[in-house]
Amino acid sequence: MKQLQLLLWCFLLIPVFSYGQEKVFPGADETTPSKAQYFSWINNTNEGATEEQTMINLAFFQWLKESYGMQLDIYAFDAGAIDGKRFYGSIYSDRFKKQFPNGFDPIYAKAKGLDIRLGVWGGPDGFGDTPEEEQARIDQMAKLCRDYEFALFKFDAVCGPLPLEKEDAFIRMMKECRKHSPDLILLNHRLGLQRAKPYSTTFLWEGYETYIDVFMTNKGTASHNRAGALTRGLPPEMKRLTEDHGVCLSSCLDYWEDDIVLQAFNRSLILAPELYGNPWLLRDDEFSQLARFFNLHRKYGEIMVNGQTLPESYGPHAVSRGDEATRIITLRNLEWNESTYTVRLDDEIGLSAGDKVTLVQLHPTEKLIGTFEKGEKVTIPVAPFRANMLLATTKKYDEPAIHGADYKVIRNVAGQAVEIELLGMPGESAIITLNDFADFKAAQLNGNASKKLTAGKKVKVKFGGEELNQASHRKLMDLSPSQLTDDVEALYEATVYAADNNALEVRSVQRSGETNIPAVKAARDAFFNQPTFVERGIWDKNLFDGDQATGFWPSTKYKRDQRVKGGCFRLDLGEVTTLDQIIVYVPDDFSLQPLLREEGNYVEVSTDLKQWETLTYLSGTEMVIDLEKSVRYLRFREFPQRMVEIEGYKNGQAVDRSKWRASNLFAHADHMKAQKIWSGKVTLDEVAKDSYLCVAINGKHGVEGAYAAAKVDGALRGAPNRAVSYPSNTWEYVNAKRDKNYTYYIPVSKADVGKEIEVFVMGYDKEYLELSSEVWISAYPAPYESIKLELTRK
Repeated sequence: MKQLQLLLWCFLLIPVFSYGQEKVFPGADETTPSKAQYFSWINNTNEGATEEQTMINLAFFQWLKESYGMQLDIYAFDAGAIDGKRFYGSIYSDRFKKQFPNGFDPIYAKAKGLDIRLGVWGGPDGFGDTPEEEQARIDQMAKLCRDYEFALFKFDAVCGPLPLEKEDAFIRMMKECRKHSPDLILLNHRLGLQRAKPYSTTFLWEGYETYIDVFMTNKGTASHNRAGALTRGLPPEMKRLTEDHGVCLSSCLDYWEDDIVLQAFNRSLILAPELYGNPWLLRDDEFSQLARFFNLHRKYGEIMVNGQTLPESYGPHAVSRGDEATRIITLRNLEWNESTYTVRLDDEIGLSAGDKVTLVQLHPTEKLIGTFEKGEKVTIPVAPFRANMLLATTKKYDEPAIHGADYKVIRNVAGQAVEIELLGMPGESAIITLNDFADFKAAQLNGNASKKLTAGKKVKVKFGGEELNQASHRKLMDLSPSQLTDDVEALYEATVYAADNNALEVRSVQRSGETNIPAVKAARDAFFNQPTFVERGIWDKNLFDGDQATGFWPSTKYKRDQRVKGGCFRLDLGEVTTLDQIIVYVPDDFSLQPLLREEGNYVEVSTDLKQWETLTYLSGTEMVIDLEKSVRYLRFREFPQRMVEIEGYKNGQAVDRSKWRASNLFAHADHMKAQKIWSGKVTLDEVAKDSYLCVAINGKHGVEGAYAAAKVDGALRGAPNRAVSYPSNTWEYVNAKRDKNYTYYIPVSKADVGKEIEVFVMGYDKEYLELSSEVWISAYPAPYESIKLELTRK
């Protein structure tokens, strides 16, 4: 009887084992070359994308393709296009039709014309409670692949979980979709799949999103905000069928290049290079570098599926990728001082073919390092908190290249002139020659013909500017404990007035400046002018735009108040200004709270952040503050929760407000009583362009427990930027909070040469005063001068 029962039990298990042993191809395997992807998260949030905005974004990628040859493989809609947070949607719903009046048809046509395929975010369920609802979900997702050739689904537990009893329906759906898109990539974001797991292509490595200073922050002090992203290691066993969430280009943009180098060439996962957010926020001169990374990755993509980790002597998480003849090597330095690594040009890095090895640096600049015998060792310097990328090959190096100087390939597109930017430090000279000169019939240096270059002869070039005698990145001093001064409050105010509480994306566009590229401007305008961005009140300029339908108010997303110790509303007029009145507008009594109509309230005013005078005004929906004096700074201890406009008047005439700025999250000075202060003095005898002081506060100081500022020949100078970023009225999720290792960034320029600079750190939390602080000077971008080289092919 027991034997019969055992046989029956085995018989019942046969279908499960057979089912479990079914061979499933999940759209890609470890040898599949990477796909270059952009996904639209935080270009929109959970309200979802629209047809209009998507078409504008695609036009941006079209411009990159036409200008620089950059090819995107996948453009993926993120949350809210069909499914959304905690709900499942339909392409037949009124909601979808409102966002996409013409369905996906025009978007698909536009993308297909650019050789781009579409993808979409969603949830794993949506199968409803009846067989009809289940089939409708399967049919809808299959339609995306059949009619629109979708290449990617990102299924996220944010939408909702997949009950175990619905995994069969999920499996049927994936089978049907892959009939039409056999290479369909399924990103598994925290789903917890069981039987259906083989149908997913990837898992979300470490569970991280990469929105800088929201989900990813520095753990230690550093010269920029992306140092934390550069510390990420490698997936288990260097698996490529995982997802690292790509590189977020939306906040804290400086040193984005190093982030992409490690994402695309070091980890080189199935989605690489992978971007999300708002890449149109980069500076105009940075788009060529973005395209260069994409183009290099596409060129070497097939061999980069093979990778090996390098010995510890190559530094943290060093990797070599490629085949027996060509290797791409990625190194990094996570310290304040320059590091040097020795690269051995043989099988240690994976090179086994050939004899002569050409070694080229591809990042942070391009440089022909030289040709070496196989097995030779070459010392490579890597700058602080940066990545370095090398190419070692025993084949002919067929990219445009220059001997004798650093350079960047700006444009290398078939049918167009090759454009190269020669790079040198100010005042330096270089003797250059053109690699593969016989391939070109003409050359121009800064617009002047150079026949010598195309004849293979040496040409001397001299870079502009005054020669530097010191490294642009160097340590200046340690700070020492000192006596509390009478102006410690003014130092704090100097920094919070120099900073802002705008959305991180606003800081990014202000960092990059105006654009002269129509496709970039259109994408920026589409982002910043979308109703959800405007109506969240996260940009101070809304107070000075003449439109009382817009405003600026403290963000309380996800029930997390971003105000520090209750916050304080600060208004900076940009310069000392004589005014008769300032008028503050509030739309209604609810917005006026916690103030109440016709009650007296106070505002403090100052011209220098040192001496403050308190004035009284009556609260209401139109609050008139009588000044009749010169002011620059105004400070409101209590303020309405929602303000929509602020105006200034002199002699009955409205004054220009183009320099006016506001903030609303920093604590009032009365709540920031310094417990200890550290200081140090330095006089700079030279300053490279784009330089800044890095005030590194090492140790635990508490959340918002330490601030830094400076005096330059006695004049107050605040720190407009910090890592981790200052509190902001965020676009999507809330700012990250850190209680240790802040680094403050204070800009300096040639005008500061010879002046006494005194740097201060103030500690405010009496529980955490065991700190050590140091000051470095650094520069971003690196202070190269450039010469334009244009080459015409034969």
